[in-house]
Amino acid sequence: MAFNSLHFLLFFPLVTTGAWLLRRHAGLRMLLLLFASYYFYMSWNWKYAGLLLGSTLLDYVVALGMARTASIFRRRLLFIASLSGNLGVLFVFKYYNFFADSVAQVAAGLGAPLAAAHHSLLLPVGISFYTFQTLSYTIDVYRGQLQPTRNFLKFALFVSFFPQLVAGPIVRAGHFLPQLDARPRFDDRAAELGLGRIFLGLFKKICLADLLGTALVDPVFANPGACSSWTLLLAMYGYAFQIYYDFSGYSDIALGAAKVLGFELPINFDRPYLATSLRDFWRRWHISLSTWLRDYLYMPLGGGRGSALRTARNLALVMLLGGLWHGAAWGFVLWGALHGLLLGAGRLFHHVTGIDADRNDQPLVSRLARVVVTFHLVAGCFVVFRAVEWPLIRAYFGTLLSFQPGLSVATPAAYWVLLVATLYEWVPRAWLREMRRGYLALPSPAQAGVLTTALLVFAAVGSGEAPFIYFQF
Repeated sequence: MAFNSLHFLLFFPLVTTGAWLLRRHAGLRMLLLLFASYYFYMSWNWKYAGLLLGSTLLDYVVALGMARTASIFRRRLLFIASLSGNLGVLFVFKYYNFFADSVAQVAAGLGAPLAAAHHSLLLPVGISFYTFQTLSYTIDVYRGQLQPTRNFLKFALFVSFFPQLVAGPIVRAGHFLPQLDARPRFDDRAAELGLGRIFLGLFKKICLADLLGTALVDPVFANPGACSSWTLLLAMYGYAFQIYYDFSGYSDIALGAAKVLGFELPINFDRPYLATSLRDFWRRWHISLSTWLRDYLYMPLGGGRGSALRTARNLALVMLLGGLWHGAAWGFVLWGALHGLLLGAGRLFHHVTGIDADRNDQPLVSRLARVVVTFHLVAGCFVVFRAVEWPLIRAYFGTLLSFQPGLSVATPAAYWVLLVATLYEWVPRAWLREMRRGYLALPSPAQAGVLTTALLVFAAVGSGEAPFIYFQF
């Protein structure tokens, strides 16, 4: 079930109504939300709900076992069981075929051809997200930073909560579980803000991301070698904004839906294309993943402690793994490696020169220049992310950098949508706050009219229930 589907339009009001009717009955309310979350997930493929339940049972039992034993050895064994179980399932479904193909290619290169054995299993939707979410729980319990919950219903809902189940944000147990202990109180202002955020997310997805995809990005990436360099440059910008508004749109809907239900989820994006460096970009982009990688990979590797060269190495390794997290293809590995190398180079540059690209007191012209350079680095890397396969990557950059004429598939609509997408990122926050206040000041019938009009616009502009890009990860 996708957020931009008629199915969700019917599903969400029913779940919301039931959840608030049961607000004085905590157990029944959680049971309803758990049932709704599994129904939401099973509407994609009911068979794969067993994987979600298996991961939940494994980490619930492991966490309780770690809390009950004082033996360091036993705690480590239980922790290894959690890592092996979760990462093992992730490897089988997401990486096995890629690994088998890579081994076969290496063997062929060494003159010993080897037939790669493949499986035909579907990649479960959201497996990377809920795997990282449950692992954060067992890691925190293992470190002694979190006491495990004994209430299985609470833990199961933490793992499967439908607004953020499929594509995040990746929520920590320490943030979500205490909200289940608090008595829910309906706040009409919070509900209005939540609905507004849902519609903002739908606007980003349908009116910006999807239109950029159909009007510009998809036609160009289908045959980059035939397009002009100017068209390829536009498509590079177009995909940078498409993936941003598609993913941040999903996150907005997730946060808004959770807020309507009485929950707060962490923000996942903070105007990443206004970043003044790649380090600043990763503080603003997919924040729940970047902080996960920081806390559970980068810091255990040593973080920024030690020499600048070691720090650069840690950054490169973490980003390489972050790229692989996105998908089983060398294009994703290359994307992560590029970010890792650029982040490491930036850290070395700062160590040698003492120049901090993220200082708030730098001149406006210098800051704007850094924003432009950072955006182009990010957008260029996203070409690798979108193309994935090396022949397509080579054809794209080869044509782009040759400044050659060719086909132009960019329609006037593509230019307009790209302009709106760019300007929206630069709209002052104060203007957005005023627009929000104006919307909340409207009488309820007027608010309903605004939302109804928005739905009609979405229906007219949308081209079917286009899947969210991050569903594939």
